[in-house]
Amino acid sequence: MSSAHEVLVLGLNYPPEPTGISPYTGSMARGLARRGFITRVLTTHPHYPDWKVRPGYGEWSRSEHLDGVDVTRLKHYVPGTPRGLKRVASEASFGARLAGRRWRHPDAIVAVSPALISSGMAAVRAKVTHRKTPLIVWVQDLYTLGLSETGQAKGIVVKAMAAIEGWLLRNADTVVVIHDRFATRVVEDFGVPRARITVVRNWTHLPPAPHVDIAATRERFGWDADTTVVLHAGNMGVKQGLDNVIGAARLAESRRESVRFVLVGGGSQRRQLEESGQDVTTLQFLPSLDDADFASVLASADCLLVNELPGVSEMAVPSKLTSYFSAGRPVLAATDVTGITAEEVRTADAGVVVPSGDPAALLDAAIQLGADPERARQLGLNGREYRNTVLDEESAIDKFTEMLTNLITQGEAVTVSVPTR
Repeated sequence: MSSAHEVLVLGLNYPPEPTGISPYTGSMARGLARRGFITRVLTTHPHYPDWKVRPGYGEWSRSEHLDGVDVTRLKHYVPGTPRGLKRVASEASFGARLAGRRWRHPDAIVAVSPALISSGMAAVRAKVTHRKTPLIVWVQDLYTLGLSETGQAKGIVVKAMAAIEGWLLRNADTVVVIHDRFATRVVEDFGVPRARITVVRNWTHLPPAPHVDIAATRERFGWDADTTVVLHAGNMGVKQGLDNVIGAARLAESRRESVRFVLVGGGSQRRQLEESGQDVTTLQFLPSLDDADFASVLASADCLLVNELPGVSEMAVPSKLTSYFSAGRPVLAATDVTGITAEEVRTADAGVVVPSGDPAALLDAAIQLGADPERARQLGLNGREYRNTVLDEESAIDKFTEMLTNLITQGEAVTVSVPTR
């Protein structure tokens, strides 16, 4: 591969945003730069998961050079409540900014979805101005499926979004997905040939954890040694359905169980959840934490919670799972027992699955894990082994690099073979 090969990454989220898609886009961009690609990113100012632009950001445009990557941040509309038409307008505003920027002459373009509207607008621009440049769509979530499963849209809106998503994926030279079940859905739902789909698994974006003083960490956050701490980290949005956790915490309080449910991070539903659970003594909210504190609380909890809204089954593989596995603690998944999250936890043999929307089942499973430390320890070790063998960052970036290199060199070969007059 020539070091002159240039990749343009288009994505709504990028570090320093701490959660969601951002860490993966950032890690991939840095990894490509380390492997000799000239890597450029067009993105927004950091605003997720709190849905407000971070202090110190917000200019019309801003250029940065971060870890070998040229990053240009574009101001776009950030709604306080990212639902419905406001969410569409937010993505469309970023898409308009992308369409109006100079892209230079990249050898490959990577559009990160589920920012479907902006990715679709970027793809139209690519087809007009860069039609010979390979377009890769990197699918982290299935957008239309997400709207359906979370109930955020119905009928004609879902059909319209499905048409956009299908057009985008069918017009990509390669679709990268993060799970084999995503690949199956892309083939069956949108008619994309399997040969044009590459599976690249996500990985943990946390550095290797130093030794954690669990006793000190638990004391710092007020967790008694005999209390079972169930910790949920990451976005608090519609998809997470965290009212279920409030219900489980209320039940633990009424039954006088030594269980505490801890919610770490931010998101569009956090304020509502805090108001709903403000009088619950078995419930605790923590802000977003830096990497060191985040790793410490994960390692110090008794089990790590993935909670999903009833009906959510196939739309996404929760990004938090990679960090949970790395922490070496058992996972408690309250989700569709036949869905993609449940399959991932069972495949790793790293935790327990209970039905979503059932606070009593969630509480009972937490109590059982807390009462069986040897089982919890083994499940945690299984998750860490799965992370080390299946969800390795360097292997994932190597696979992405190989895919990019093949697309670029194939395009160069075609260009060279065209006869001239």
